Amino acid sequence: MEAAPKTAGRGTPKAEETRSRILSAALGLFRERGFDETTMRDIASAAEVAIGAAYYYFESKEALVMAFYGEASQTMHDQIEAALGRKVDLKARLRAVIDVKFEYFGPNRKFLGALLRHAADPEHPLSPFSLQTRDIRERDMQHFSSALEGSNLNVPDDVKPHLPNLLWLYRRSLILFWIYDRSPGQQRTEKLVEKSIGIVAGVLKLSKSPFLRPVRRMAIELLEAVSDNGAPAGTPVMR
Repeated sequence: MEAAPKTAGRGTPKAEETRSRILSAALGLFRERGFDETTMRDIASAAEVAIGAAYYYFESKEALVMAFYGEASQTMHDQIEAALGRKVDLKARLRAVIDVKFEYFGPNRKFLGALLRHAADPEHPLSPFSLQTRDIRERDMQHFSSALEGSNLNVPDDVKPHLPNLLWLYRRSLILFWIYDRSPGQQRTEKLVEKSIGIVAGVLKLSKSPFLRPVRRMAIELLEAVSDNGAPAGTPVMR
């Protein structure tokens, strides 16, 4: 097994290769055994490095998951930009953002399910609402901003600031359903996505109606009331 590097910097090609090998081994074990059942010693053994080397690059299993999240976020960013392409239909653009996420995380569905117990605790680093995942969360919300801005729908100005956060929460609920979906090939999730995106797109189109302006105003006041210091709804409260 490789010993922990003593003088080599983490940015050298050899160091990057070792780091990548450790991360790859960890993800394989997380998928096979589960997050809780896998130890750092297991990961070091699978990567054929000393336990000290594993800790040199990643101080914990949580750090490994964060590295996975970071790499996934960058890869999906490029894929989403490509998927949006020249689409202008709002429903098609929203579907593109959501589909990339499901396709990328498909092989890790069981592993992600094991992390759900941390999701509701914004103090836990692996929670999608935590301070540690804020950059990833904001990039995800930006994808929805791009989907809206490049669509054929002009969203009312008073609604626009809230939509990326609300759409991000909408996708979080779809992911939760997908993780627990036991239907063959997660067919129930596919039906839910297709039907619900149609409803979301329809509601956004109706939001422009002057007849719905009073209802829209009440909805916005509600969103602002439950957010932190008037921030757009969906922005996690950090204390």
